[in-house]
Amino acid sequence: MKKYALLAAFYLLFGAQSFAAPYDHIHLAANNPQQAVNWYVKHFGGEAARFLRSKDSSLAIDRVMYGDIAVIFSERDPGEGSVGSALDHFGFSLSNVAEVVANVVADGGTQLGDLIEFSGMQIGFVEDPWGTKIELINDPELRGMHHLHLSSPDPESTLDWYGENFGGTRGQFKGALPGLDYGDIWLLVSQARGEVAPTQGRSFDHLGWKYQDLTTAEEELKAKGVVFSMEPRPFRNIRIAFAEGPDGVRIELVEHE
Repeated sequence: MKKYALLAAFYLLFGAQSFAAPYDHIHLAANNPQQAVNWYVKHFGGEAARFLRSKDSSLAIDRVMYGDIAVIFSERDPGEGSVGSALDHFGFSLSNVAEVVANVVADGGTQLGDLIEFSGMQIGFVEDPWGTKIELINDPELRGMHHLHLSSPDPESTLDWYGENFGGTRGQFKGALPGLDYGDIWLLVSQARGEVAPTQGRSFDHLGWKYQDLTTAEEELKAKGVVFSMEPRPFRNIRIAFAEGPDGVRIELVEHE
């Protein structure tokens, strides 16, 4: 009996935790990726880097690394901003929110609304010079890259879909916002006020998860009904594929070496 009680306790502690595909990157658009990289490092920290943190100077510096998560910039017209699409914004956690908001505004960004208090934390919203909305939050429990914030007509089913296909631990951020915890980043989904636009071609183009075996991942995701817009294929010395998320969210799957 004691053995079964221990097994039950183990399941309660660990069985309810979903698998989590490691979160890999956010992909934004900018007319000048190097300029965007410098701007993000200046205001939000991180490490300017090349593809796979390569030291090859022939490769462009086109991303900022926040731990193992990259903010990658494609060189193209950003088109419409993130607001109005299913990828509304993403967020950084900083101790000096008001100061960073002021610095962003002085350096080509835009403040969106007033600073507010949420669960004892100061929050501010800005838009970068290329049209992507960014939340700045003073959350001492998770610094740096903090969260992805989606907008959906049906937040619960959207969270169910991401949890089923990309894992994460379902929870309430600060006891208020339903989301998925990936350990180094939260995925949150809010109720859309109207229809949301697909993300491809906008300033906040897509989300990205990584896998050790992309072929197996594709088979498993297709078995769950996930639609792929691009089958796995080589790209430089990695493999990539694209899938379609709820509400027109574009999702990249990456297999590193």
